[in-house]
Amino acid sequence: MKDNFSGHAADYARYRPAYPQELMAHLAGIAPARQLAWDCATGNGQVASMLAPLFNQVVATDISENQLKNAVQLPNISYKVEQAENSSLTDQSVDLIVVAQAVHWFDFERFYQEVRRVLKPNGIIAIIGYGLLKTHPALDQVIGHLYSEVLDGYWDPERNYLDEGYRTIPFPFQEVEVPPFSSSYTWTPDDLIGYLNTWSAVKHYEKQQGHNPVQLVEKQLREAFDRETATVNFNILTRIGKLPNSQTF
Repeated sequence: MKDNFSGHAADYARYRPAYPQELMAHLAGIAPARQLAWDCATGNGQVASMLAPLFNQVVATDISENQLKNAVQLPNISYKVEQAENSSLTDQSVDLIVVAQAVHWFDFERFYQEVRRVLKPNGIIAIIGYGLLKTHPALDQVIGHLYSEVLDGYWDPERNYLDEGYRTIPFPFQEVEVPPFSSSYTWTPDDLIGYLNTWSAVKHYEKQQGHNPVQLVEKQLREAFDRETATVNFNILTRIGKLPNSQTF
């Protein structure tokens, strides 16, 4: 798995959007029990902290020790520096696995073997994420220019999985349909710019070119705000599944 985020973990924790609590409640509701959830590639512990009130225990893993230093601390969350494909969880111990905005970085075959090993019978695997944000037409145009033109060639190939709504990832599980979910925020220009600066392609551009590409469009971004704030929407991507009994480890 690539680690694109250790270098700006504090900004990631501050600016990245959250997931709807209703989604977490729904996932907990379809899990076979509420004993143990695994937040895989937890980053700053955002999802782990949302699962903590719903499960007796949450194990949250990430390859980035720096990300975990910025993670939300709660008594029933255990943070561990571990690869998604090689966890310390015991066989058939997990009721729910959540992977938020990260599965596209994994070795799919090895990770799914780990999923088969640690999930309980009828346990749930939830792949969630979000694609390009939507605001209003003038602002969307500037963001789209940054995303598709300024940063063309700087996105990792794995980003295509998000652009395709996670519909093209390998997913060898029995699909479970869930209702649509979205997250909405009221952001200032500084909020939006802070978020854009967490994009992995921005960091790649900055490293290669020696300057921040967001600054190239900052004037247009600020001008596109027709008032002090703008409503920002993220449609939540979901692939939810469970193991047929024949697939358990």
